[in-house]
Amino acid sequence: MKTLTRTQVLIMAATSGIAVANVYYSQPILGAIGGHFGITAEKAGSIAVLSQIGYGIGLFFLTPVGDMIERKRLVLYLQAGLIASLLLMAFAPNLYTIFAGSLLIGVFSVVAQVILPMAASLVKENRGKIVGQIFTGLLVGILVARVFSGFITNWLGWQYVYLLSAAMVLVTTLLMQADFPSSTERFNGTYIGLLKSTVAQFRRFPMLRRTAFTGMLAFGTLSAFWVTLTFYLSAAPFHYSTSQIGLFGLLAAAGALIAPVFGKLADKGTPHRSLLFSTGLTLVSMIILKVSPGMAAAVWVTVILLDVGAQATQVTNIAIIYSLDHTANSRINTVYMTSYFIGGALGSFLAIQAYQFGGWPWATSLMVLLSAAAIINVFTIYPGTKPAAI
Repeated sequence: MKTLTRTQVLIMAATSGIAVANVYYSQPILGAIGGHFGITAEKAGSIAVLSQIGYGIGLFFLTPVGDMIERKRLVLYLQAGLIASLLLMAFAPNLYTIFAGSLLIGVFSVVAQVILPMAASLVKENRGKIVGQIFTGLLVGILVARVFSGFITNWLGWQYVYLLSAAMVLVTTLLMQADFPSSTERFNGTYIGLLKSTVAQFRRFPMLRRTAFTGMLAFGTLSAFWVTLTFYLSAAPFHYSTSQIGLFGLLAAAGALIAPVFGKLADKGTPHRSLLFSTGLTLVSMIILKVSPGMAAAVWVTVILLDVGAQATQVTNIAIIYSLDHTANSRINTVYMTSYFIGGALGSFLAIQAYQFGGWPWATSLMVLLSAAAIINVFTIYPGTKPAAI
């Protein structure tokens, strides 16, 4: 198959966004869940952490299987597991069931990381554009998740967040199984061999190592910014409320809307130029933030430029790695996305430490360093690097 129809791309985008949103639903409603079970804020916070841990587990141990079995069938299995996990969460009778449900939701929410390489394998032309459109759906899911769960919880109760999500996942499950072709490439070997081969992709492709490091730094910068922004805006001179701070998240939609544009540029053979622009935009946004303390307008501008830069970097990187070896897309995607989320976790951790030690000036200095390292790394990337033999 040389292309996917617009309807198929839309279904894949919607499925990706609805799946990944489940990892973020709990974050704004932890108080409601904690109050229901009479637990402390610290224990309630563990619910969100377990979803992230589960996502990491699913990312490494489940998404590579897309190179071994039919991805369409793997999507079905993962979505069935996700529906069961969401129902477990909605009808959880005790705290331990909540913890188990949250972990399993994370594990099975990796559907998007199967769909992206699936799409890349099904098309030969406009691969970057199509992958960018599906990735936009993933971004929209992340952006809308917190608003959706907060609204539904206030209106109906937190359990309905997971019940409604289960219904949406069921609909996308039926749509995904209706009219999508099968891919013929398979990894012929054992599951253990598949995991070993996944790790081997990192050594095989120098370009994968470079893009993975760029992704780590870009997502690390983004995570560092968002994890400390609440501290900054809730203190003097702003004293913003939680709802006011939440409005800044709406600006992040700009990154989702522009992401497919950079996928098109990658299709035209200019991914290196796209990366220079996107990482440069991220660095500029951080410099603006650094030199404009106490200025609300600087924060608004930074949110827009940073999100556009970070998401454009991500889409371009994905377009690059899916051109390396279409028979190993799932394994290559696993290596890249694992590095990506490690970068986000490290960025968040380091930013919190920097903020505690030296406040906003230290946190912004860290962000400038991370974004500067990203563009320096991009300067060393040259398309056409050949894979090492394995």
